[in-house]
Amino acid sequence: MANHVEIERKYDVDGAIAIEDLAGPDVTVGEPHTWRLVADYVDTPDLALARHGVTLRRREGGQDAGWHLKLPLIKSGRREVHAPLGAGVPAGLAGLVAAFVRGRELVPVVTLETDRTARTLHDRDGVALAEVSDDVVEGRRLTGGRDRRSLSWHEIEVELLDGSADVLDTLERKLRQAGAVTSTSPSKLARVLGDELAPESGHGGRGAGASLMAYVEQQRGQVLAYDPLVQLADHDDDTVHKMRVAVRRIRSVLRTHARLLDGERVAALETELKWLAGELGTVRDLEVLTARFDRRLTERGMESRAGRKSLDRLAAKEREARRALKHTLRGPRYFAVLAALDDFIAAPPFRGRAHRKATRVLPGLLAGSWRKVRSRYDRAERLPEGAERDQMLHSTRKAAKRARYTAEAATDILGKPARKIAKQAEKLQEALGRRQDALVAQDWLIRLGTRPGLPAEDAFTLGLLLDAERQEAAETHRGLTPVLDKATKLMRTIENPG
Repeated sequence: MANHVEIERKYDVDGAIAIEDLAGPDVTVGEPHTWRLVADYVDTPDLALARHGVTLRRREGGQDAGWHLKLPLIKSGRREVHAPLGAGVPAGLAGLVAAFVRGRELVPVVTLETDRTARTLHDRDGVALAEVSDDVVEGRRLTGGRDRRSLSWHEIEVELLDGSADVLDTLERKLRQAGAVTSTSPSKLARVLGDELAPESGHGGRGAGASLMAYVEQQRGQVLAYDPLVQLADHDDDTVHKMRVAVRRIRSVLRTHARLLDGERVAALETELKWLAGELGTVRDLEVLTARFDRRLTERGMESRAGRKSLDRLAAKEREARRALKHTLRGPRYFAVLAALDDFIAAPPFRGRAHRKATRVLPGLLAGSWRKVRSRYDRAERLPEGAERDQMLHSTRKAAKRARYTAEAATDILGKPARKIAKQAEKLQEALGRRQDALVAQDWLIRLGTRPGLPAEDAFTLGLLLDAERQEAAETHRGLTPVLDKATKLMRTIENPG
């Protein structure tokens, strides 16, 4: 399956707009190409894909006829995955949306018929900057909608090709001057579905429990958004890390907010979230190690393959772990975790204090999480160099993560002080993380270096890497105390706002 990142903007127009007017001293407009596009969008009957910004369609006509899956990216644009035309949803695409569908039937929900006139804009060197499509669209809701009338409209779609983001800004100014208006719908599908995609009433109010559930729901959305991107990744593109962080955030706030929740239900969910974090962690740990060792060799001018057989074994383990993770993300236990998380959010097991004002409850929870950070760090500082001190510093790092996520979850309520504490906790976490990564790397290098029959050139390479990791572990400990002291002072402003 081919895939690429799609960055586009849409504009509503009333009447004709001359695409030729988008030309300029450095931009030429190519010849028009006209197509009749007919697209059937499929989804679950309750629109599980569309509600998460995902579209899956079968389109005939145009240059890219076939099945198209569009996945929203976290920052901007969408990842578009293509598969050949066929009667049913291709298995590869179905697997990528399995977390949203979870065994339910995929049915046609909308048909779009588009008369498109497209032109490509080029710069002086002939580079294709963007494609501008003038679309006259008719959309029909096929099943389940409250309003099944046909809907017609006229829009301009500008898709970035090999140009920079500035190209889109320039074209937008010209289109606005010609009377175009930025579309209020993120996609053609969303326009047809209309208020069927209106967000369901969430956890409103200013109670401590509502604040917690809003954060958990946000992180659940991150897990789902990264799921198909993780399946598509064949290298470290940060998606595994981001998905794992979202799972960890949920686990952390469930722990720090334990007094607000029924312990039995939290324990059952936390067990399954821990399993999922572990599945993601297997890949992530190998990603970190392979990238780390490659970087160190590059820094030393040792990019050649000499002495790298042991590291190639590590890269092979990473590829194997990716395949296993992809299987996990299409399996019943993972779907059960998502279902349990959905149920938890829909009917939170609140205790009485969860209904108290968040401004009264959250400062104490945040202060408690930070006291654990401070206590563990102080205990580590009193220990001599060695395994016990390393373990306590690692425990400090985990506590800093929980404090960070607790502060993040409280920022809507506690504002700037909570954001500052989250930032300081992140600094501490990252510094201790670099130290822990160096220690883990040393363990791996020692294991690789003690294999029977290790070639001499491999032993030399591994020895250089081991020395570098020992140096980094020693250096990362500097400067931690000021970070802790600053966060402790900030914590006092939250506990004693007067």
